[in-house]
Amino acid sequence: MTWTSEDLPPSHKVTGLGWLRVVVRGAATATLTFGCLILLLLVRLVERPLFGQGRPVTPYITQFVCRSAFVLMGMKYRRVGKPMTGAGAVVANHSSWLDIFALNAAKRIYFVSKAEVAAWPGIGWLARATGTVFIARDRREAAKQVDVFRTRLGHGHKLLFFPEGTSTDGQQVLAFKPTLFAAFFDDALREDLSIQAVSVIYTAPKGADVRHYGWWGDMDFATHLLATLAQSPQGSVTVVYHPPVRVADFASRKTLAAHLEAQVRAGHASQIAA
Repeated sequence: MTWTSEDLPPSHKVTGLGWLRVVVRGAATATLTFGCLILLLLVRLVERPLFGQGRPVTPYITQFVCRSAFVLMGMKYRRVGKPMTGAGAVVANHSSWLDIFALNAAKRIYFVSKAEVAAWPGIGWLARATGTVFIARDRREAAKQVDVFRTRLGHGHKLLFFPEGTSTDGQQVLAFKPTLFAAFFDDALREDLSIQAVSVIYTAPKGADVRHYGWWGDMDFATHLLATLAQSPQGSVTVVYHPPVRVADFASRKTLAAHLEAQVRAGHASQIAA
């Protein structure tokens, strides 16, 4: 999906008291995020030597930050369904950088991201600190990636993927890419791995463009961040957890991807229509 300046929702224009909200909410959210990041790194100094890839404490810090961020921004957060227990993978539709907060708020997860993100200023630092798994989009790295997934899953981690491969305007769900599920069919993972589909739905503030929280294409992050902090009244986000499925119950990555995509679409459509 491409984006041009003409596609910018009118509600993204910051005016008047919006700038005051940007300062107050921005300062509070930044203090929370980076203050807890320092705490997380200090705890990790003890956690890492004792547990290695295991993280029995620090994910709770991340979850606290993400839950609190919605309170500070004034956005309503609602969860439908039950996050699965135990190790496994999670897949969700992708609409915004806000997905990171929405998906971490109710479930301790670890994102799987393209390797380039690790070098991004700010976001890359946070991603590395919170245990993000970085993968190279190279078939020659497939065996190595399976080993990484197996190790992380062995520690009870839930790994989260965005199978659409890109973000949208929040009003649709794109086709899931079957290639992203190839590693799950490796003999080392297939028999014991379960995957849970999650639908993330944003409801725009009353009177605002329905795409208000969507962040896609070449949309500028700073502009979107400012618009989100400035908005009053705010809208809401709903996260729908669907019944987990076993990889071993599917004949191929295509049938698995299609099933998970259908779950996400159904949950997304039901909330958009509500």
